[in-house]
Amino acid sequence: MTRLFIRIDFEPSGSALGPGMARLLELVGEKGSIRAAAAAMGMSYRKAWLLIQDIQKTFNGTVVTAKVGGVSGGGTRLTPLGERLLQLYRKVESRAARAAEDELATLASMIQANAPRRRRKRKP
Repeated sequence: MTRLFIRIDFEPSGSALGPGMARLLELVGEKGSIRAAAAAMGMSYRKAWLLIQDIQKTFNGTVVTAKVGGVSGGGTRLTPLGERLLQLYRKVESRAARAAEDELATLASMIQANAPRRRRKRKP
């Protein structure tokens, strides 16, 4: 299987929106918690929070909002800005993959059958 990963760099801020941030936003939306989203990705809460703060500074707006505990237990959800960023990122990703479909298929067909697999580093 051949996959295309898109990372959008925002200059001059140095910030980026890529597959990791998109997944973090998705998981916050699904799980209703930054802590749970971070855990699902194998990252610390602090790192997740710093990434979210970075994207909020880049777009000068809140991408997640927290509701303090209580009877319903509180939680975190995406703001309209967070949802829009995720939607736009996924659209860019989808369009790029469709545009490069033929070239990706050609590249995939050129891979040697016995080519060594590169293992991704995983955090303990």
